[in-house]
Amino acid sequence: MTETPHSWARAIGRSLDIYYRDAARTARMDALHASLIRPGARVFDIGAHVGDRTGSFLRLGASVVALEPQPPVFRALRLIHGRTPGAVLLPCACGVAPGRIVLHLNRRNPTVATVEAGFIAAAHGAPGWQAEVWDHDVDVEVTTLDALVTTYGTPDFVKIDVEGHEPSVLQGLGTALPMLSFEVTTIQRAAAMACVARLQALGRYAYNLSLGEEHALRHDRWLTPEALIAELAALPDAANSGDVYARRL
Repeated sequence: MTETPHSWARAIGRSLDIYYRDAARTARMDALHASLIRPGARVFDIGAHVGDRTGSFLRLGASVVALEPQPPVFRALRLIHGRTPGAVLLPCACGVAPGRIVLHLNRRNPTVATVEAGFIAAAHGAPGWQAEVWDHDVDVEVTTLDALVTTYGTPDFVKIDVEGHEPSVLQGLGTALPMLSFEVTTIQRAAAMACVARLQALGRYAYNLSLGEEHALRHDRWLTPEALIAELAALPDAANSGDVYARRL
């Protein structure tokens, strides 16, 4: 089926409903972020989508560099945050090296756009993913975390949510940063484990976890990399997704 601009608009409208109309979710998200960053912090939002987390960081007094490579989604992001002081919005992906890359779009569910064929393969036939179809490709610009640091300064926090591409994003980083988060999915746990390995190669980190839309850390005491990997391996498939938080020691 050919997707029309109206179909795109409906899909993005669903994203806006999910990420902006749930006041309780927004409150949880702000409370979590407030425990991680201070007013005046610099944040990179890699895979900003429609900018709900960008908005949270901005409300807490941070400046934000937000990246979103999907052209229609970036237009929505720009409409929401384009005139917000402290927000820099970039229509590009993030990866190992600067250049260009093919982004696979799911025009009925733009939250799961990905550059990783392995992510699409892992989703094929997986419970809860049967209806997902990546039906269009677009060539997009790629930058790196190192390039962003050179241009905008060292961030206090980096959020990475790029559907299985998180390890490649971290391969484009050459120095340990104070704090990061990256998505984990139960269809591709190895990607999250590769992120842990990359961070440990850069420095010493402790870890925590938030699942689904909880927006709350599951552990009072931060975990060793070994303990986190064991927890990720033991997650039930129904957990689906969440965010790993990494704090430099």
